[in-house]
Amino acid sequence: MKNVKDELQNIILGDEQIGRDSQLKKIQSFLRGYAETGILPEKQQRFKDEETAALIAFATENNLFYNQPILLKNFISEGAEQRVYKFDDIHVLKTNQSIFYERWLDYFNSLLIHNFFFPATAYNFLGFQIIDDELYAVVKQEFILFNENTNLEVVKEFLEYNGFQHNRNNDYFNPEIGLIFEDLHDENVLSYNGVLYFIDTVFYLTPAFYTG
Repeated sequence: MKNVKDELQNIILGDEQIGRDSQLKKIQSFLRGYAETGILPEKQQRFKDEETAALIAFATENNLFYNQPILLKNFISEGAEQRVYKFDDIHVLKTNQSIFYERWLDYFNSLLIHNFFFPATAYNFLGFQIIDDELYAVVKQEFILFNENTNLEVVKEFLEYNGFQHNRNNDYFNPEIGLIFEDLHDENVLSYNGVLYFIDTVFYLTPAFYTG
């Protein structure tokens, strides 16, 4: 597990920008630098508002806006955190406002972590859009077919085998890495012929991630 933590630390704390995640890493690196300005916890909302304004300026300067229309006729579903649209025959498009995260940085960290653990359902960042005066990230992901109900006990066994301890409900924690993994209900993990596909994930880094 030490090697996994080392690899994740390199992804999250390094500045390398290659391959599929180059755009994701470019934004994450910018946000990581912005976060180093520091903010008191009681001023967290003000920080996110300021972070969003800085992100819009950065995206404008670096041509990171997704300019294709997102058509209502392609709408598939929505959850608390995002809306899902048909993109083509094998992909879906998702818009996310990062409401599950205190900072945009945390959202982009979560995307990078997901792509490390689950390359079969990797997020491809397409850009940002401003919808109803709010900033959204737009990502593309392979559309996963499922042919059976997800057995959450199997999900638990799989995660525990990989070092994640069940915490409560559908939430898990990996103490060795310093990683929280939440919201793993049966709509976020799909099953096809006994193979699990994690399609919507929520990761949080803890202070323990940055040590050791």
